[in-house]
Amino acid sequence: MTRILAAGDLFIRASHLRASLENALGDDAVEIPEIEFPWPDEPFGRVAEVDEASGSEDELIEALTGATAIVTQLAPMTERVIAASPELRLIAVSRGGPTNINLEAARAHGVAVANVPGRNGIATAEMTIGLALALLRRIPLSHDTLLDHEWRGDFYRFDAVGGEVSGCTIGLLGAGAVGSHVAEVFAAMGAEVVVFDPYLPDGALDGVARRADSIDEVFQQADLLSVHARLTPDTVRMVNAERLALMRPGSRLVNAARGGLVDYDAVASAIESGRLAGAAFDVYPDEPVDFTHRIFELASEGRDIVLTPHIAGASRETAMRAADGVAEEVRRYLAGEPLLHPLVEPAKPAATPRS
Repeated sequence: MTRILAAGDLFIRASHLRASLENALGDDAVEIPEIEFPWPDEPFGRVAEVDEASGSEDELIEALTGATAIVTQLAPMTERVIAASPELRLIAVSRGGPTNINLEAARAHGVAVANVPGRNGIATAEMTIGLALALLRRIPLSHDTLLDHEWRGDFYRFDAVGGEVSGCTIGLLGAGAVGSHVAEVFAAMGAEVVVFDPYLPDGALDGVARRADSIDEVFQQADLLSVHARLTPDTVRMVNAERLALMRPGSRLVNAARGGLVDYDAVASAIESGRLAGAAFDVYPDEPVDFTHRIFELASEGRDIVLTPHIAGASRETAMRAADGVAEEVRRYLAGEPLLHPLVEPAKPAATPRS
């Protein structure tokens, strides 16, 4: 009997993974043991040589005994874990960027790896739009005044009211699964959308967004700038003091992608100087965050700053989409079909355990 480990957590539960596997595999003879890690109640972190993992190597090695495949989001698939699991043939990880998987170790041991890119694209895009609207219309600030038992009629003063999406220029840095959806929604709301993404295929977003010739052009033209790039050595702090200085006075910034894409000290300075009217963040350079950072000080002073704790991709639909995605990769592997999203191609037939 084929053994497939459902290694869940408190977002993508082991029971979700089991149900998706059972639905994908039908009446196939499979055994599906479960293990569940404590994220997000306990932060993920580095385990041996991998990042953003939850759980320990020892408990995972024990749970993987006899397993042909594992479906997971955050299991620490280290060199030690992979080497100690000789029957393992497939790792199906429900993430776009699986930093918790040692891909080189998997390749060296003949273990295929597949992931689920774009699983949270809609959720993150919708959250980005929500953050932008909250920032433009000053929703959190006005909400807080009511909780303080204040009726602030001055919010209707011309110099205090927010702006509309319709008619403004929305700049997007990146137009992948998230950025493309954001572009389509903002364009439908009447905004002019300008995008910088050197990897955007020809013809993509035609009629929806205008392509910028350079990243600086987006900063110069955007009334509201939203960040959607992948975090790589080339994109670290792509939003920095020099580029923020190119923005129109009173413009705004949204980041629900990765904290490392933005220089938060530079943003704080830009808000203090008035270059930026406000900012909305779901991600931060360090998580859990440093609450002494000036961004939090400025927010507590009543500046137009909207903050959420890295929840943009957190929807029930995301969890179920992720579970279905890894289950489909297992089905394909066991049926001898090509994987949909291989990061490491299968090296041997599914039925042949590694020596």
